[in-house]
Amino acid sequence: MDTTQLLKGVLDLAVLAVLREEDGYGYDILRRLREAGLEEVGDASVYGTLRRLFAAGLLTTYVVPSESGPHRKYYSLNAAGRDQLTRSGKLWRSFATTMDSLLDDRGLAA
Repeated sequence: MDTTQLLKGVLDLAVLAVLREEDGYGYDILRRLREAGLEEVGDASVYGTLRRLFAAGLLTTYVVPSESGPHRKYYSLNAAGRDQLTRSGKLWRSFATTMDSLLDDRGLAA
């Protein structure tokens, strides 16, 4: 199975989850996703997801000056983003439970 196809379906949820604990700028969010185990996530995918989530009203932004380069645009979850994270998290858990059950029933689980 191609991991990139799975990532397309869950990248919004993964980005929202990363921002739940701490605000972050684009590269920082990308780094945190990769450190969490999503090594194959692409730069353009994360930046596109951030723009889309912001446009959907799920994130807020603010700019922080940097002494060593250009200013950084930070993203943070707002109330709508936290609500979406809760809803999407429940949907994901239900889906994952169903898939685990299907795999267990057929002796395919790890």
